[in-house]
Amino acid sequence: MTDQNFAGLGLAEPLLRALEAENYTHPTPIQAKTIPLILGGRDVLGIAQTGTGKTAAFGLPLLQNLSRTRVKPEPRTTRALILAPTRELALQIGESLNTYGRHYGMRLAVILGGVGQGTQVAALKGGVDILVATPGRLLDLATQKHLRLDHVSTLVVDEADRMLDMGFIRDVRRIVAALPKKRQSLLFSATMPDDVVHLAHEMLKDPVRVDVAPPTMTADRIEQKLFHVASQEKRRLLVDLLRDPAMARVIVFTRTKHGANKVVEHLEKANIPAEAIHGNKSQNARVRAMENFRNGRARLLVATDIAARGIDVDGITHVVNFELPNEPESYVHRIGRTARAGAEGIAISFCAPEEQAFLRDIERLVKRKLTVVGDEPANVSRGKAPTPIRDYAKKRRPKHRRQRGGQNQRAA
Repeated sequence: MTDQNFAGLGLAEPLLRALEAENYTHPTPIQAKTIPLILGGRDVLGIAQTGTGKTAAFGLPLLQNLSRTRVKPEPRTTRALILAPTRELALQIGESLNTYGRHYGMRLAVILGGVGQGTQVAALKGGVDILVATPGRLLDLATQKHLRLDHVSTLVVDEADRMLDMGFIRDVRRIVAALPKKRQSLLFSATMPDDVVHLAHEMLKDPVRVDVAPPTMTADRIEQKLFHVASQEKRRLLVDLLRDPAMARVIVFTRTKHGANKVVEHLEKANIPAEAIHGNKSQNARVRAMENFRNGRARLLVATDIAARGIDVDGITHVVNFELPNEPESYVHRIGRTARAGAEGIAISFCAPEEQAFLRDIERLVKRKLTVVGDEPANVSRGKAPTPIRDYAKKRRPKHRRQRGGQNQRAA
């Protein structure tokens, strides 16, 4: 957070009232730097990792700018378009904007795949002020003439690098090409691979680049621990760890959808209820799992990397990397689900001998060695029994263990 307050950024009273009701008083660095620029009508290229407050960074000034010209949207049009790579992130953005804009009374719709389009078509029929959408469903509805894009005055592309990872960049380019040339455009991304750089050049005009919280930095409130463990021992280790009540709200990450289902099955056999969330789940099932997890009805969520960005749930005590990601940036996004809202958190990673290369890439990116609390790799590869679990899930540290730190920020 910064020492500045939101009032000093030029935000209007209705927004300040909504922020006060949510106990948001001080902007994060990305918010402090981008809000005045967006209010001034500039195009912005924001480089910031997940958990730094990007939704409020673009959402607050977007709401204020739209409120200045309260024209009724025409049927099947939107005044502002926000593109998000995942259904979870689209829903979260929609919820945040409804919260921030509660005193403006604007019409907002969220459209995404995985559910029937009837309700979404009905929401668009009279026109909306803000549309939050995943690219595929948006193109579907536009092709069917349920949506026109010729009235968009502001475009936001969020998590652009994730769009690239999920194969949506071509769809995003098609959408951008269909928009009015005269508009304000905002692009946010955690990293800048070549395709995202090209997209930025295509959609932004004379942008201001705002670069905060580079992805090599991880939360200073996250204690990062590492178990060297054979693949066949990972499920037993996970069950043993979860016996500790200190693990009160946990996300377990796997690399594949099949792996997530297998972990859930194993946990349920051990009488540990868990919810799974991944791309093969229906939208209703994913929403239900997220709601149960957010409301505390489910203690444990098993997810693929589709959930690493877009989940903003307070009180997550632990993140467990059941399998190390093959892209080191995903590690940063995964562990960023904990230590939010000023809380502390613990990230626990399991590393099998065949995952050593992934571990080296992660440690190179975060510029530190993870704290080893399990057996050394040589012992694991020789098939020796893992070290007893003891209290590895807790904040208390035995004296012989090493400690290291890092950095990150909480989103508003």
